[in-house]
Amino acid sequence: MIEALKSNEIVDKVGGRFKLAVLVQKRLVDVTFGAPLLVERGNRTLMEAVIQEVLEGKITLEMDGGGQRPARRAAPVGEPEEKDED
Repeated sequence: MIEALKSNEIVDKVGGRFKLAVLVQKRLVDVTFGAPLLVERGNRTLMEAVIQEVLEGKITLEMDGGGQRPARRAAPVGEPEEKDED
C-alpha cells in the first residue's frame, strides 16, 4: 500500500476520501492518455507518482456548482498554464 494513503494528511488536503479517489482516478486517466507527470516518476508506479502530485499540491479537484471537474494540472516549469475552454 502507498504509505501516504495511510495518513489523513492527503485526505484532508483534498477535502475527503471520495474527492481524493475522484482526483486520483481522473489524473490517472489524464496521464494514461498522454498528459505529462508534474513530478519525477523515478522508479515509482504511476499511482505513486499521482499521489506525489497531490501531496505537493500540483493538482487539485475544482468544484463547479454541478459537481467535480477534471483534475487541473499546474503547468510544468517552462510551459504556459492550460486554460479552461468553457
